Amino acid sequence: MADGAFHHQNTPTGALLDELALFGYRPMTDEVDPRPLPEASTCNQALGDVFDALGHMFTDTRLEPDLDDVLWGVVNVLHRKVTQLDGHLDRNEVAQRDSQLVQDGSEIRSVELEQLTALGISLIERRNSFEALRDIAADLYSRQVGSAWRPAAGSKVNRSTLTSAMLDARDFMNARARADQTVHAPTGPVIAFIAEAAFNDHDRIWAVLDKSHAKHPDMVLAHTGDKIGAAKIASCWATARKVPQIRFEPDFKRHGNAAPFKRNDRMLEALPIGLIAGPGNGVRHNLVEKAHQRGVPVIEIG
Repeated sequence: MADGAFHHQNTPTGALLDELALFGYRPMTDEVDPRPLPEASTCNQALGDVFDALGHMFTDTRLEPDLDDVLWGVVNVLHRKVTQLDGHLDRNEVAQRDSQLVQDGSEIRSVELEQLTALGISLIERRNSFEALRDIAADLYSRQVGSAWRPAAGSKVNRSTLTSAMLDARDFMNARARADQTVHAPTGPVIAFIAEAAFNDHDRIWAVLDKSHAKHPDMVLAHTGDKIGAAKIASCWATARKVPQIRFEPDFKRHGNAAPFKRNDRMLEALPIGLIAGPGNGVRHNLVEKAHQRGVPVIEIG
């Protein structure tokens, strides 16, 4: 060239090296990420800083009434990420099943299944991490707002006891199924609770639940999942006492007006060893009567 300079067109390899130099290695979405998960201490500190910063920013301003909603949304973002990762896990499980069906002994098929299994384990670890982050944020929300955080729909579950060491390529899907079944139906004696929303005697409800907890330290609380009143008080008790809880909410879309009675049947299918019943309407009386018929001891309060 006239100026003596040497110019060349960048090759694909050169472009890749430039990308790595600028941004570092970034795994693709279908690859296992070798990077470590964040440390628990870092997560606690970072989320604490977020809640402190938002509280400082909103307090003593016109936006202070909106602080509760904003903080709830912070926790909900993490909760929605858990749901999203569960969806990825479902698709990974389907892919693993499909891969198992076409195994022919070849190295290609075998490596494909190994990669899918490794990706599934990584997804579980990511989901568990986001559940832990959500629970940290939920505790911070409770401290700042004064009430327990609850999702808008469904239950807040945690699978933090499941680790990749418990999984093997041969029984990945069975291990996941067992873990999900356990978290949605916690082990331990079930104590059912029902009362009308208007019954809000906190001291009475907490006292009878504390008595049951003292007798059955590993108990699981089953309740109707109402957002107000007695069921909410019972739910707050379970959160404070770190007692696993199962919400049995009526499915009106499926059962119409019969939904509360169908819900009662599902509660009894959980095989409770006892029922605590406060004041209530026909739905409450229906559950009490069915409990008596099944020989379930009933403690009536109120």
